[in-house]
Amino acid sequence: MTVLVDPLRPYPRARLPSALWCHMVSDSGLDELHELAGVIGLRRAWFQGDHYDLTPGGRAAAVAAGAVEVSSREVVRRMIGADGSPGRVRPRRAGGG
Repeated sequence: MTVLVDPLRPYPRARLPSALWCHMVSDSGLDELHELAGVIGLRRAWFQGDHYDLTPGGRAAAVAAGAVEVSSREVVRRMIGADGSPGRVRPRRAGGG
């Protein structure tokens, strides 16, 4: 399984239930990402198009379930194509957003 989590980072201006967040991604397919998300109790509705955002508790659960801890730079490196284009293109939202 190649699900990755990057380090927790503070988002002090975000009006969110936690001040610290990280990303959970997969560099080999969304099926395994959704599978691990389900294992740790995340709702599919929380999927952000190419990743899930995790609180500290979610990150710990993901690592305990097999996610690999990597740097944010490594997440970006693994998520882009060989030509530098995004490897995972986020689907466009209705209305052009």
